Amino acid sequence: MGAILLGLFIVVSLVNLLYFFSFFSFATSGIKSKIHPEVPVSVIICAKNEEENLKNFLPAILEQDYPEFEVIVINDASTDGTLEIIEDFQKTDPRIKIVNVQNNEAFWANKKYALTLGIKKAKNTHLLFTDADCAPQTKNWIREMSANFQPGSSIVLGYGGYFQHSGSLLNKLIRFETLLTAIQYFSYAKLGSPYMGVGRNLAYTSTKFYEMKGFANHLHLRSGDDDLFVNEASTPDNTAICFHPDAITRSVPKSSFGEWFHQKRRHVSVAGHYKTKHKVLLGTFFTFRVIFWVLFTAMMILQVYPQIALGILALKLITEAFVYIKAGKKLNESDVVWLFPFFDLFLIFMQLAIFIANLISKPKHWK
Repeated sequence: MGAILLGLFIVVSLVNLLYFFSFFSFATSGIKSKIHPEVPVSVIICAKNEEENLKNFLPAILEQDYPEFEVIVINDASTDGTLEIIEDFQKTDPRIKIVNVQNNEAFWANKKYALTLGIKKAKNTHLLFTDADCAPQTKNWIREMSANFQPGSSIVLGYGGYFQHSGSLLNKLIRFETLLTAIQYFSYAKLGSPYMGVGRNLAYTSTKFYEMKGFANHLHLRSGDDDLFVNEASTPDNTAICFHPDAITRSVPKSSFGEWFHQKRRHVSVAGHYKTKHKVLLGTFFTFRVIFWVLFTAMMILQVYPQIALGILALKLITEAFVYIKAGKKLNESDVVWLFPFFDLFLIFMQLAIFIANLISKPKHWK
């Protein structure tokens, strides 16, 4: 019995290690110099009840050091002063274009509908997306993201992190989960299997958008305007990644665990619509992380080869630490990586809770 348990543990451990070895593709990669074509860009922001965030963060968009860009701000049926704030900005900066969306019965509270109207308003082919509660960290955000529109590239995956709140464990947890997600989608893209991007920092061409018929294939789903579109439209040849430090955006994180849990439920609810190969890859990664800890705990309680189990655990933690430290440095998230064993375990339990909650009911609105 002990030998069987040890054999299973070794196999499961090897699968876990194989995943993190694959993450070396991003963790050890360097930033390649690119020719900056400086194509005209349309920045698109969808705002629903975001008057304060627009006041705080829209200036960082308008201050970008880039020769030709417009900023399309979509007022998605806001009930606060969002529209008035956008109009005030437009009075002083003609680069701002307004799309005022009214709710209708067919597309009630559907962000994809609002984004589609914004994309149709864009005069430029190259589109760069972010959220109303996001701010580029430098004045070169547009320049670095658009530089990845090299010949053949029609989709650019960027990194959208969260602002740091010192002393907040929840803030570190949110940022660690965001880092882990980025490690995965950057690594898979590097290995020729791009599967998602985040709307806080994502670019693609309107040509690709119309070629895919927009969000038509998943318009009935409330979420997924970013990851489902990338999952459907991306290929090894048309997708580039951008993790240049000047290209990072940061958003306002949720201030309570309940709000963040609901946000993650909404994100996870669309993962079942990914391509089969990506569902298998992501599902296997999560499942084998769970099994590893179950088997490790059993071996320690039953005292079945405990020294070997501890040695394998040490190897796993060292490998993961290497990936997190390297990736954290690239994405300016180094302060969260030292708690990764605790956060890793917590996220496993949280993902199980999200899976159960989404089986009971699905999140219905993007806000």
